[in-house]
Amino acid sequence: MPAPAVRLTEGPILRTLLRLAVPIVLANLLQTGYQLVDAYWVGRLGAAAVAAVAVSFPVNFLLVALGSGFSVAGSVLVARNFGARNLPMVNHVAAQSLVLTLSLSLLLAVGAYFASPLLLRLIGVGPDIFPLANRFQQVLFLGLPLNFGFLMFQALMRGVGQVRLPLYINLLALALNFLLDPLFIYGYGPVPGLGVAGAALATVSTQALSVVLGFVVMLRGTAGLKLSFRGFRPDTELMLRAFRLGAPSSIDLSARALGFSMMTILATGFGTTVLAAYGIGSRLLALGILPALGISLACSTLVAQNLGAQRPDRARQTARYAIGTSFLGLLLVGGAIYAAAQPLVRFFLAGDEAVAAEAVQFVRIAAASLCFTGVQQSVSGSLRGAGNTLGAMLLTLISTWVLQFPIAWYLSSHTALGFRGLWWSFVASNVLAATLALLWFLRGSLQQADVLQPQVDVEAGVAEEAG
Repeated sequence: MPAPAVRLTEGPILRTLLRLAVPIVLANLLQTGYQLVDAYWVGRLGAAAVAAVAVSFPVNFLLVALGSGFSVAGSVLVARNFGARNLPMVNHVAAQSLVLTLSLSLLLAVGAYFASPLLLRLIGVGPDIFPLANRFQQVLFLGLPLNFGFLMFQALMRGVGQVRLPLYINLLALALNFLLDPLFIYGYGPVPGLGVAGAALATVSTQALSVVLGFVVMLRGTAGLKLSFRGFRPDTELMLRAFRLGAPSSIDLSARALGFSMMTILATGFGTTVLAAYGIGSRLLALGILPALGISLACSTLVAQNLGAQRPDRARQTARYAIGTSFLGLLLVGGAIYAAAQPLVRFFLAGDEAVAAEAVQFVRIAAASLCFTGVQQSVSGSLRGAGNTLGAMLLTLISTWVLQFPIAWYLSSHTALGFRGLWWSFVASNVLAATLALLWFLRGSLQQADVLQPQVDVEAGVAEEAG
């Protein structure tokens, strides 16, 4: 029997929000586990290898962000139509979203592979780590279609309220990745050691397993979606609607990724020690904000389904719960990270005291402001759920490019803080961005979303495919 999809338009709001958010947080934690497992094994190769992986991360994140915005569109469109009980359209949207994102990922993968050396030169990577970084990220670039495919699978499952199955697949993939990493990095028997490139190969291999399992689930119709091969025939009108919805989200996520890249460039200017400290510290902080990202994604789905069900008051109340829950949750997480900063850093970096000391200081400075990140993420999630992806995009552009990067540049270059101004820029920008987002939410309206209106008129045209 197929697993029933989950309607999120009834019952206690907070309980529903948490029931959806917790598996999303755990799945995102496991996704981040790929990078953390890589960092654990690569850290045994020394600071140069850690820096090579760190400098490649923002570039790869940027490319993933360009396509993952369309997974936001797929999730929201599916959730809106599911809330309106337009089930044939739910399946049609899912198939067309996959066509759109996989097509884009293939173009990005080919272009990025050949542009890899140029990208590293543009961000000023030194000759001591250039070959390592290039080999690592070229392997990751070849795996972009697999990465995008699984991201879209998770988004579509989230749209119909099915969040546990992606969690189980992530758990299986991460366990396999932990076994493949040392094999491909150091080699064993007939398998040659590939160094940092081996870490990337292990990640791509497990992503391949994940996306195959995801497609099998959707084609068999065992988790709320039932796709058919005929459903993948391009629907130009629907793909254009998804593009209009997804493009601002792609710009949103890309702007954030570019902000990370610019911060990496600033860190690179202070040498390998600071760059490695920034790489380790930023990954730990990214781990810390996962609860906020999970609540934001859950909020988007809840808002979209409730608007589809013509319950705007419940949608807005959901956003309020998300903001409060995210703030309090990240306050606790930030405190835990502050207290455990030293053992966390030393777990992922062995044998380099200078890098470890700076990474600990960075983490402790920034951890206290994570709760403000939770506020901004929840506001952005509510806007995306309502189809106002432009508003969410503007919040990110302001927080990253008007606030964080200029503050980081000024504090690190024109004050006595020096490179530690990079660390303090996280505090200043998080507080200011949260204040702006909260004011925006209190003064604005969620519902600006003609592109999301359920397409009841096309139901007959896709009913055969959905069956």
